[in-house]
Amino acid sequence: MKEECGVAGAILHDPAPPTNIVAFKLYYALYALQHRGQDSTGIVVFDGSKSKSIKSMGLVSEAYSKPKIQDLIGYVGVGHVRNATKGTHNLENCQPFVLNFKGGTIALAHNGSLVNAALLKDELESEGRIFTTDLDVEVIALLLVKELLKHDAVGAIKNVMRRINGSYSLVIMINGDLYAVRDPFGIKPLCYGEIDGGYAVVSETVALDTINGKFVRDLKSGEILAFTKEGKVESYQTNKEDVAAHCIFEFIYLARPDSIIDGQLVYAARERIGKQLAIEYPADADIISPVPDSGIAAAIGYARESKIKYLEGLMKNRYIGRTFILPSQEAREMAVRLKMNTINDNLRGNSVVLVDDSVVRGTTSRRIIDMIKRAGAKEVHLRVASPPIIGPCYLGIDMPTRDELIAVHKTIEGVCAAVNADSIGYLSIDGLVKAIGIDKSRLCLGCVTEQYPVDIPGEKCCRKQCRMDDFIPAQDLK
Repeated sequence: MKEECGVAGAILHDPAPPTNIVAFKLYYALYALQHRGQDSTGIVVFDGSKSKSIKSMGLVSEAYSKPKIQDLIGYVGVGHVRNATKGTHNLENCQPFVLNFKGGTIALAHNGSLVNAALLKDELESEGRIFTTDLDVEVIALLLVKELLKHDAVGAIKNVMRRINGSYSLVIMINGDLYAVRDPFGIKPLCYGEIDGGYAVVSETVALDTINGKFVRDLKSGEILAFTKEGKVESYQTNKEDVAAHCIFEFIYLARPDSIIDGQLVYAARERIGKQLAIEYPADADIISPVPDSGIAAAIGYARESKIKYLEGLMKNRYIGRTFILPSQEAREMAVRLKMNTINDNLRGNSVVLVDDSVVRGTTSRRIIDMIKRAGAKEVHLRVASPPIIGPCYLGIDMPTRDELIAVHKTIEGVCAAVNADSIGYLSIDGLVKAIGIDKSRLCLGCVTEQYPVDIPGEKCCRKQCRMDDFIPAQDLK
């Protein structure tokens, strides 16, 4: 499983004289958000008359050099990191997406996924629009340009929000002003803070920490924030009701542990998940060991609750690149060992509770458990810090289809046998909700309940949609 995107935007109060501070701020913010996307990255800045950009495949450290960043002169900008989905791994699909129109220039960076993108694309193509990418953000950009020809920026964004369905956290640069937008259910994280001389909007608070920013707050569900070069910050709330459906996997796996998302420190939530897992599925074992890195906090919580010693049995190689190009099964097996190695002395002769964030296909779990047993462990009891994944994600996580999800086709006992564990325990849905610390009605649980917060063809919708009539009229927005 991979998060598909991370976004950042920054604006300075005083646009003169021209400066490259914004570009450097975005660079370091994207560096802090690298875990949200490793395939491509881009930065676009605006100096008051024209925009300049850098887009590149690869990691942030590979894409930018000091001379390149110094050449990005502007007082406002947006940036993006991306994990490519199948068939979209090319430079044309790098964000931010930039579009020039007779009203000026816009640049957009998007985290999320629209479930009605194909329908909207067909509509736009029937009007003669030509698409240059496979991205949902191009659909959003073309809709926005249509509205900007008739309305001011906030009114235009609000009208686009009435058309698009799905998850989206957006940073948008329109003619020198910066806008941040979170979808009506706040599915994807987005927050803003103060930086020296201006403001920044980022997917996670760790990016603010990195650029020495001061966290102000998360954007609310359905909120539009407008940042002007004069230093104003204006909030426009589009939802009539306070609703939310925050993604549970931000807390289980996706976000960095040191981020604060929707009021919860991710590390603390994961530790509580581990404690709850120990309550629900205790084990008679010698050591508690995590699958690094995403299982570490949960394993610590499990160890503290169970009073069993925490001892790492696996060490992760953090410097390995992508291995999907390896040509044979033997080479892929070697890649697993390259990414993860056993600490044999910590495992030999011990009964081990192995704590992992999730089990998706089960193939990686099987390989890791086999490695641990070959290292001499007597038993391996797998404890999973999420409920069984039984539904695909349509809202911004690159996740396998139902055909590939092991929990769809096997019982719990069948999963246990398939991954070669001596026992298995999945965290309950209620236990997960309790550990996260956010009310169940304000979480997206679609992948573990098969009930989604938005209308998706062929799937169940668990709540009332934010339809066009539910939006506050444009003249009353504030």
